[in-house]
Amino acid sequence: MFTCSEYLPLLGHGKVEGIGHNGYLSAFDHAGMPLLETALTANLTHADGLYALIKWVQETVGPGVIVAVGHRIVHGGLSFSSPALINDDTLAQLEKLIPLAPLHQPHNLAGVRMCSDRFPGVPQVACFDTAFHRGQAEIAQQFALPRHLMNAGIRRYGFHGLSYESIASVLPTYLGETASGKVVVAHLGNGVSMCALHNATSIATTMSFTALDGLPMGTRCGSLDPAVVLYLMDEKNMDSAMVADLLYHQSGLLGVSGVSNDMRQLLASSNPQAKEAVELFAYRIGRELGSLAAALGGLDALVFTGGIGEHAVPVRELICRHAAWLGVQIDLSANAHNRPCISAEGSAVSAWVIHTDEERVIAQHTRAVLIDKGAAELNHTKGKE
Repeated sequence: MFTCSEYLPLLGHGKVEGIGHNGYLSAFDHAGMPLLETALTANLTHADGLYALIKWVQETVGPGVIVAVGHRIVHGGLSFSSPALINDDTLAQLEKLIPLAPLHQPHNLAGVRMCSDRFPGVPQVACFDTAFHRGQAEIAQQFALPRHLMNAGIRRYGFHGLSYESIASVLPTYLGETASGKVVVAHLGNGVSMCALHNATSIATTMSFTALDGLPMGTRCGSLDPAVVLYLMDEKNMDSAMVADLLYHQSGLLGVSGVSNDMRQLLASSNPQAKEAVELFAYRIGRELGSLAAALGGLDALVFTGGIGEHAVPVRELICRHAAWLGVQIDLSANAHNRPCISAEGSAVSAWVIHTDEERVIAQHTRAVLIDKGAAELNHTKGKE
């Protein structure tokens, strides 16, 4: 079986920005040198953006170069604990999970449907953000709700699994023997979560039933007393759609600051509410770090990744100061220069900045599924002989 640790060389990469507006496509070679930047249509959809990217690859390299497409699918529910070849049945099951990931799942599946329509015959593989956490102990996945609800699928799933899998695969390169120890990874971006790893496997994580739970995010509130929702509906006459819009789109860094959901803008702002939003962000991460350390029974290393985790120097400093009681001592110079190790010499708990590469994980899983598919078809053919 092909494993995610096997190396796949990067030939190039691209990105589409401006979804919903006047989008544009950028492409780069394996060394990060720009190859293309072109405007796309107005009111660009996720499916439009993916189509433009695939067409550019075909026009540049050749029409037969794409042998498969791997997709990040945010929610796999109870049915999918590993990557899966996409067929009609798979797609139907994933569509039922849209209410659990309304910000992501519809767009993920729109890309799948576009590929089916525009590139028939090209295999597609679903790689799930929830799969990495499915091996957690049952008690770590439970809510204190009646058991029949848990059996119906209302449980802690966890997300950002592809990112955590990426980090887990490279930990030995950075941490050496500590890689198999008690490690907390902080995936900090517009979406935010943390994961406790032991032996490079998920022990506990901050997100749960949906990607709304846990830490404050760009526009999402994170953990919230459920009675707040009841109060909003009963006393403020908000229906479920209004509450969902509030919690998913108007809260988090944007809601607290009143300025922006972009950490770069908040750090550059002189607005006291922007400063408070940053401080709340770091404070809540510090609290959750204590919880995850408790789940691990200690802490050997703290890893920062994601857009904020990899680039926001002041945020990392704040978080490390909150974690001083756990034994984290930050090296201010190393942190300021974005070095891989940002903890001081002699720090009881090491601190790291490691780039996450979810795309490589998806590519590796996609190849593995194709290899398995080919082997299964070969065995089936032999069985008929």
